[in-house]
Amino acid sequence: MPESEEIEDRRRRDYDFIVETVARGARVLDLGCGAGALLKMLVDRREVRGTGIEIVEDRVYAAVEKELTVHHGDFYEGLGYYPDQSFDYVILSQTLQQAHDTVAVLTEALRVGQFVVASFPNFAHWKPRLHLLFYGRAPVTRTLPYQWYDTPNVHSLSIRDFRIFAREQGIRIVRHFYLNKRGRVRFWPNLRAGYGVFVLERAPAADV
Repeated sequence: MPESEEIEDRRRRDYDFIVETVARGARVLDLGCGAGALLKMLVDRREVRGTGIEIVEDRVYAAVEKELTVHHGDFYEGLGYYPDQSFDYVILSQTLQQAHDTVAVLTEALRVGQFVVASFPNFAHWKPRLHLLFYGRAPVTRTLPYQWYDTPNVHSLSIRDFRIFAREQGIRIVRHFYLNKRGRVRFWPNLRAGYGVFVLERAPAADV
């Protein structure tokens, strides 16, 4: 299996929840869309008007072969080309932790989209905790499959970290899902969930 497809296969667990969240016929921008697996699902299942941005050229070609509209480039720079509220949803599917300036990316995403759907691996899951405790090495697990020297992840965040961050930044959490390999997690998500999925919107000025 090609590397891009293998990575997307690991990420499929959050896709169904994202597809469920997005309204039928919505305007969607998928940032860091990879080879377009999620965007293709949204087009097929929800009939969205979708656009993607991807920096890896081979993945752009793979997405275009799926008859998707995908622009080659850095997704933060790409956001600057769109006017306010150009999209109903901006999606960051397991790319948020790879953004060098998280605040800037989310600010721009919330400017161009009514809602932002963000998913990310939970670095506080019990398996990485035990791996670090017993082996004293950077964790390598199913949800965190990279070695420390080749990981694309810039930030190591937990579900609890993100909830605190959203409150401090004046970002409203509209909906959330916590996931592990068995499905949805409802109790102790910061310990038990491998992934978090959040639907976000900018809080009204009076709430900030």
